[in-house]
Amino acid sequence: MSDSPRVLRKTIGNFLEDFVPGALLRHKGGKTVTEGLFTTFTEFTMTTSPFSKNARYARAYGFEGLVCPPGLVMLIAFSQSVEDISENARANLEYIDMRFGAPVYVGDTIEVETKILEVTASRSRPNLGVVHVQSTARKNVGEDDEAVVLTWQRKVQVWKQDDSAALHPGAAEPDEIPCELWLPAYDPGADYGSMAHLSNDDTYFEDFEAGTRIEHSRGRTMTAEHIHLTAVLDNTSQVHCNQFMIDLDPKQYVGGELIIFGGIPFVLCLGLSCPNVGDNALGDIVYKTGRHTAPLFAGDTVFAATEILGTRDYPGRADLGVVETRLHGHKFAKLGDGDEQSDDAPEGWKRVQIFELDRDVAVKRRSHYA
Repeated sequence: MSDSPRVLRKTIGNFLEDFVPGALLRHKGGKTVTEGLFTTFTEFTMTTSPFSKNARYARAYGFEGLVCPPGLVMLIAFSQSVEDISENARANLEYIDMRFGAPVYVGDTIEVETKILEVTASRSRPNLGVVHVQSTARKNVGEDDEAVVLTWQRKVQVWKQDDSAALHPGAAEPDEIPCELWLPAYDPGADYGSMAHLSNDDTYFEDFEAGTRIEHSRGRTMTAEHIHLTAVLDNTSQVHCNQFMIDLDPKQYVGGELIIFGGIPFVLCLGLSCPNVGDNALGDIVYKTGRHTAPLFAGDTVFAATEILGTRDYPGRADLGVVETRLHGHKFAKLGDGDEQSDDAPEGWKRVQIFELDRDVAVKRRSHYA
């Protein structure tokens, strides 16, 4: 043993040159949904769905108890992949084919694994590139109720550790992961109408019309609380929590300050839209594609709007329909030199889109539930 102290400077997470197409990463930790975690994020995101607020209501419909909102399931699952996939990322670029499966309740434990699909070098910046992955989250692995709760793909922009390092070539196809939204059966003998007052009366399937844009009235201002919320989820990406790292080289990082974890505006937009879109939804089926279009920082206020793209019958369920939507998140920024005033912002401000998500929702029909 050396007489001098031994110093180890460890690097956590993978860099661009570390990813190998076809490799399967089984993420460490896992996370059990506690009442505290459930309450913190359901309340923070302003979720209004009675399935996540009222246990009597949820059980009457056939759920075991309060149901985790889809955004919370996504946050828990996504965050488990951060250390291996995006600890050393610059930005998350796109979500693809995010499909929901079994419901998640307080007490369930979620574990995640990720398959590396492709690694692509940046054409303009030799120290950056894009990693394309597929992740799958399961609850209660090894138990009788083990089930897939979520599967999705994403593309993330990751730094190289060595600018001259060669990248691993090739590409892998995504796996076929069975993941279909679990829905409680319709009970024609149940008195659903006696609980109809617990949800908004203008958010049934019959109320949605293609071509409508709903501007949701609520907003939420983000403060430094985002650091705590990110930590509660075990998301360790340094661009969300290490201002000293950013101060050492601010030009390398977007905005030169901490970027709020993209999952936070994601779930905020879902929550802000909930009174007008999700109050009478039995579940979110799929997020076909989503992306962040501008960063969010402490002090910004998040707003949301929803476009109704179309409606269709839910296969095999006369009591339900599918509402096809596009969810938009935006903030307002003060006009700068050369900026023009637009009609969609107050005087002296401009509207900046920060998020977009194509989302299909399973919605109750008034004819069966009101």
